[in-house]
Amino acid sequence: MNPYALSVLMSSLAIGTITTLSSTHWFLAWMGLEINTLAIIPLMTKTHHPRGTESATKYFLTQATASGLLLFSTTINAWTTGEWTITNLNPMTSTILTIALAMKLGIAPFHLWLPDVMQGLNLMTGLILSTWQKLAPMALLIMINHQLNSNLLMLMAILSTVVGGWGGLNQVQMRKIMAYSSVAHLGWMIMILTFSPTLTILNLIIYIILTTSMFMMMINLYSTSINKLATSWLKTPTLSALMMITLMALGGLPPTSGFLPKWLILQEMTKQHMGLMSTIMAMSALLSLFFYLRLSYAISLTTAPNMSNSNLTWRAQLKPMVTMPIIIILSLMLMPITPILLTII
Repeated sequence: MNPYALSVLMSSLAIGTITTLSSTHWFLAWMGLEINTLAIIPLMTKTHHPRGTESATKYFLTQATASGLLLFSTTINAWTTGEWTITNLNPMTSTILTIALAMKLGIAPFHLWLPDVMQGLNLMTGLILSTWQKLAPMALLIMINHQLNSNLLMLMAILSTVVGGWGGLNQVQMRKIMAYSSVAHLGWMIMILTFSPTLTILNLIIYIILTTSMFMMMINLYSTSINKLATSWLKTPTLSALMMITLMALGGLPPTSGFLPKWLILQEMTKQHMGLMSTIMAMSALLSLFFYLRLSYAISLTTAPNMSNSNLTWRAQLKPMVTMPIIIILSLMLMPITPILLTII
C-alpha cells in the first residue's frame, strides 16, 4: 500500500478513537465510531484477495448494523430526555445501546462475524482489529457503566467466556484462535463492568499487551496455522519459548501478567456473593487454557514439524520491531507490581 494512503488511514483510525474517547455528546461519539470503521476497511482489502474482500464486507455490514442500532437508541434517548449527553440514559435505550456496542466489540452472542473476518486479514490488520478497534466501544461502555442492565451484561459475559473457550478448541488457524481468545477476554471485562470499572480498564490494558505481543511474534515467525507454528522452534528457539510463555499468560496461569485480571475479577465477584457465576467463569477459563496448551505443545518438540519440500527459512532473521521486547516483558512480568498498578488505576 502507498505510504501516504497508509498514513492517512492510520491517522483516521487514531482520530476516530480519540473523538469517541473525548466526546460527551452521543452524535460525536457515533461519528468517531464511523470514522474508525471506514478507516480500517481499506486496510482489510489491501491484500487484493477474495478472502480480504469477504472480510471487509462482513465487517462493514456488522458495524453498519451496530451503528444504526446505536444511532436509533441515542435518538430515542434524546427524544425522551431532551438531551444528547452520554451519561443520561433511560432503561430501554441503555439495553439497545448495550446490544449495539456488544455487536461492535464481538461479544457473544453477537460474535459470529469476528472469527470469519479475522481469518481473511493479514496479521497486522488482525492486530489492529483485536486491540485498537476495541478501545472506542469499550470506553463508551465504561462511561455509562452505572446505567447498564447488569443482568444482561452478566448473561453476555458468561456466554462469551464459554463460547470463547469452546469455539477455540477445534481451530487450527491462529487468527481464528486469537478471535475466540478475544471473545473470552471480553467476557471477563464486561462481567465486572458494573461492579468495578477499574478492573475492566486493567483487564483491557493487559489484554491489549498480551494480544500485541502474541501478534508481533506471529508476524516474525510467519505463523498463521498450527502446522506453520510447529516449525518455529527450529527457526527461532528463543522467540518460540517466549511465545509459549505468552500463551500461558493468555490462559491466565501464574506468575504471568494474564493471571492478574482473572485473580482480581474472581476476588471481586466473590465479594459480591456471586459464587456460582465465578465458578462458571473459572471453569470456562480452563477451556481457553486447553487450546493455549495445545498451541504450546505445537511449538515445542512434542509435535513433529510438518516438513514440506519447499525451502524453509532456517534461523530466519527477525524483523526489526523495537517495541516487541518491551511488550513481551510487560506481558510476562506485571504480577510483582500489582499494588502499584491498582494504585495508579
